[in-house]
Amino acid sequence: MKTPVQAASVEAFRADLPEFREKSAAFFAGEMTKMDYKGFSGYYGTYAQRDGKASMLRLRMPAGCVTPEKLAFTAEMIRKHGIGRVHFTTCQTIQLHDLTQEAVCDIIERALDHGIITMGGGGDYPRNVMCSPLSGVEEGEYFDVLPWAQAAGDYLTTFIKAEKMPRKLKVGFSNAPANVTHATFRDLGFAARADGLFDVYSAGGLGNNPRFGVLVAEAVPPREILYYIKAMWLTFRAYGNYENRAKARTRYMQEALGGPEAYKVAYLEKLREVRESGEDLTLPELSAPVRKQGDGSTAGGARVIRQKQPGLYAVHYHPIGGQPDAQTLCALADALTGMPGVSMRLSPDESAYIVNLTGDEAARVLALTADSAVTPFECSVACIGASICQVGLRDSQALLRDCVEAVRAAELPADALPQIHISGCPSSCGTHQIGALGFRGGVKHVDGKPQPGFALFAGGADRQGGETMGRELGAMRTEDIPAFLVQLGRAVADSGMGYAAWAEANPGALEAIAQAYTG
Repeated sequence: MKTPVQAASVEAFRADLPEFREKSAAFFAGEMTKMDYKGFSGYYGTYAQRDGKASMLRLRMPAGCVTPEKLAFTAEMIRKHGIGRVHFTTCQTIQLHDLTQEAVCDIIERALDHGIITMGGGGDYPRNVMCSPLSGVEEGEYFDVLPWAQAAGDYLTTFIKAEKMPRKLKVGFSNAPANVTHATFRDLGFAARADGLFDVYSAGGLGNNPRFGVLVAEAVPPREILYYIKAMWLTFRAYGNYENRAKARTRYMQEALGGPEAYKVAYLEKLREVRESGEDLTLPELSAPVRKQGDGSTAGGARVIRQKQPGLYAVHYHPIGGQPDAQTLCALADALTGMPGVSMRLSPDESAYIVNLTGDEAARVLALTADSAVTPFECSVACIGASICQVGLRDSQALLRDCVEAVRAAELPADALPQIHISGCPSSCGTHQIGALGFRGGVKHVDGKPQPGFALFAGGADRQGGETMGRELGAMRTEDIPAFLVQLGRAVADSGMGYAAWAEANPGALEAIAQAYTG
């Protein structure tokens, strides 16, 4: 059911569809350049792929929540248009790839009928609001932030057609210190506290010139979050860089305004303006209790998670590289339509969680997703890469596939290697800067000649209170990285420890192994 805000937004966006069809026809007919089309199409959540012959489309899933109805629609489009490449993104959306002109126009239009807004999925707009994927069902969480993240997503759609910002704006909510949505270093982040309130962080982000967010407010009642979102929008428009796109993300405002404390003063001034404007942005009390109950059936296994609701389970599904087999996803969609109260939650590490399952339902979902990764390493993160992305430098997905194949062949213990993070370029879409191990696409000079390569990063962390940017250890040739990981994994396995314990107990050992490849 659409809220009044959603319904109004849908109708406003629907009015823009004729122009999209016209410009798309011109692009696919060769009458518009790829860059000109990109400047137009990002508003609609779509870009031409690198070859300029097909498009990708980003389906916004606010707070990463994919209802059975939305998943069924996605499956319908996959089948209708013969889509073979699907990607769970690090911003908790579903990307469809290799789309024809007819397919992308049809899906954008029909998605609106199913409560899926693609507009603002690209370009200089508020992006998909992120949320801890197990919020509301996770044992030990501070409180359920999902209803508040969804309300934020609803509100942010009203800014898509408002005055233009310098660049995109990413907002995230975390339910616990695990901080999987990176709420403490987003453009705007709401981090849950044990007392049921939020701490608010602003002007953070990965990529070039990475910055942790500035703590601009503490102990904020959830009902007041829209005031902080409006203040963020005003601050960005007032102090963001409209002249230089390379310095137009919110994190650059920290330096431009004279440091974190000066930025905080500027942000709080905008917050004061919002409060004094007389606009009532206070939300009602929101909650989304799980009403489903277990039926006595049980489930177990490495991918099964007990929910805090007795008798209910979540199943973790991580297709390699975040790219589920299209037919597997369709079969999963078919199954979920017959499971009351069940939904899918997307995660920033390109996983999906199917939640609110009875034991018998969990067993069925496990069987349907048998192609899932299981080890931390196989659950690694990779952006879509240069074979698809216009700005990508290296093929992240191909590298990950080669590494998984090599590690499987080496038969390493499950804990010998950590989850790694691969970005095809400095943009950090694969979040390489906060991985225990990360790779960033670039070049490796060998005998003075540039060769395809990736820079190695190590020691990154995203847990709240222990956030750390990984240190760069040098560049490796792309073709050498699988061998490096196998050698590293064998060293860890020989120690009898898991990777995290080995790295802590052997300072400098990683650098010594890497030196043979980066030197």
